[in-house]
Amino acid sequence: MEFVGSTLMATYAHPKPTPTNFLPAISTMASSYKNRFPHYSLTHSLSLPWRPSTYYKIAAITPTLAPFSTGSQGLTQSKMLPFVSNRTALFTRYTPDDWYKSNLTNYKESETSRHSAERLRVDTSRMIQDREQQTRKTQSEITKNLGERVNDIIFWKSELNHEIDEMIGETNALTDMKKRLERALAETEGPLQVAEECLLHREKRMGIDLVHDDVEKQLLTEVDVIKSCQERMRRHLDKAIAQLASDRAAQHELEKDLADKQTAHRIDDKCHHLRNTSDGISYYRGVERVDATISVPESWAKFTDDNILRSQTERTASSKLRDDIENLLVVTANEMWNQFNRVNVAFTNRIAETADAKNKIQAHLAKTLQEIFQTEMTIEAIRKAIRDKGPPLKVAHTRLDERTRRPNVELCRDSAQLRLVNEVHEIDDTIQSLQQRLRDAEDTLQMLVHTKSNLEHDLAVKANSLFIDQEKCMGMRKTFPNTLRLVGYT
Repeated sequence: MEFVGSTLMATYAHPKPTPTNFLPAISTMASSYKNRFPHYSLTHSLSLPWRPSTYYKIAAITPTLAPFSTGSQGLTQSKMLPFVSNRTALFTRYTPDDWYKSNLTNYKESETSRHSAERLRVDTSRMIQDREQQTRKTQSEITKNLGERVNDIIFWKSELNHEIDEMIGETNALTDMKKRLERALAETEGPLQVAEECLLHREKRMGIDLVHDDVEKQLLTEVDVIKSCQERMRRHLDKAIAQLASDRAAQHELEKDLADKQTAHRIDDKCHHLRNTSDGISYYRGVERVDATISVPESWAKFTDDNILRSQTERTASSKLRDDIENLLVVTANEMWNQFNRVNVAFTNRIAETADAKNKIQAHLAKTLQEIFQTEMTIEAIRKAIRDKGPPLKVAHTRLDERTRRPNVELCRDSAQLRLVNEVHEIDDTIQSLQQRLRDAEDTLQMLVHTKSNLEHDLAVKANSLFIDQEKCMGMRKTFPNTLRLVGYT
């Protein structure tokens, strides 16, 4: 037997097995049964005095012998008795040394049993005292732990309340910015229609006037700029809608977590104030075997911390998105106004403007190609970094697998075990981060390739642009909206 939780390792807890074969085997003795007389049973008076009949019976063994020799055939049992020396040589099973060894073995076993019983009594008395002290100490520690738990819950409740208030304010601010973006997007339809009508008017020219000049290129650029602004506005509008959904989801998780914290606070506070003399305490047999827990203190705190971090992340993303939308409205308004002015200037100086625009596009294309090369090098470096994480992960997995073979209580969740698990999670997180970074880099590469394609196409389009007629087009371009309307203000 073994006392669970005791630090003592008494020898009675693991008794030595009683030797079952301390005498030599009969087959190893020098005597042989061949060509000997048959055995007859010894009387009770010849049995050894140290083997009481209470525990042992006198055995009558008649072994199967080889055929009698010619000289011994026909002899009776009474005729064999005078040959004492022969009988002794035939039927002696043990030597005097075996007899003394057997006695010593019994003495040692008796002494061992007495020592084990004495140690059992002493250890039992000490165990009773230790268990009583341990019970009082454990209850005190649990009461203290419950108090600390209540304080932790109160702390996280305050954090959740603060974060919920911040999230509500951020959601309202993002909603207002989304409405401004929708109004600004609607204002871009007028300038786009004007630019497209200007292009249609210039298609009516005939003969030598049907030339692809800088004015037509600037008109096409204006169309592209307005559409690009619209596309960016729509993209940011979709982001704003998605961000609002994420903000509300994060707020919902915070409110749900807060409700759970309030329930847990009420329960743990009640448990914290329970004492041995309290009312309402009772036995609940088997409740200690029901493990309804789904978290540990680290994962419990991490859950709420993750919710708060998620909310903070969403708030940060929401705030950044609001700043991006604000900057986008200013940038798009400036881009459309600048392009509007460039189209007007192109009417008087189409050659210089065409050359300048072409050089700018080529410069952007060169930078994009250089960035594509750098991005491809980055992708290769990330792939090499992912491959380099393989051996450390194998080492951590092998260590964890080997440690699962520890016997019994040696399967301890010690600091090495925790660090190994953390190491596996860290390497996995690193690999996933690198893989995510690899996907981002590949997406960036695709975006750069797409940008390069657009620039090349835009360069070809602008190279073949035409002038538009000043009288018709300039009269239409007087209706361009002002800057305040372009940034979403009414």
